[in-house]
Amino acid sequence: MRIGVDVWRGAGDTPAMYNAIVLDHFQNPRNAGTLDRATATISVENPVCGDLLELSVRMEAGRIAEARFRTRGCVTAMACSSLLTELLGGKTPAEARAITPEQMSEALGGLPPATFHAAQLARDAALALAEKLG
Repeated sequence: MRIGVDVWRGAGDTPAMYNAIVLDHFQNPRNAGTLDRATATISVENPVCGDLLELSVRMEAGRIAEARFRTRGCVTAMACSSLLTELLGGKTPAEARAITPEQMSEALGGLPPATFHAAQLARDAALALAEKLG
């Protein structure tokens, strides 16, 4: 089955479940995969829904030079993971710690309450990474 925008549209007048920004990150994930020579790798899980996010970064001169993710979860968890790797680029661990779920939701066009947990999972990953990097 081809996954595309049409798959996620509701019937009739029902609005799409996912907006175009979320679908773009889901269908065209940025920085997906593993990272050779990672400085740090962390894994976080949402115990309620089971979404799992593994995040790896490579540091250069105290800043995140590269980030990669592997996620098992819903469409929004994939989209938030993809966005997180973009937000982390060039940041120090302290700056990574400052990323909020609200900031991620806004960057993805506003997540509804039912999917906001994915932004919180990405925030948990940013905090765990910052903690590991010191």
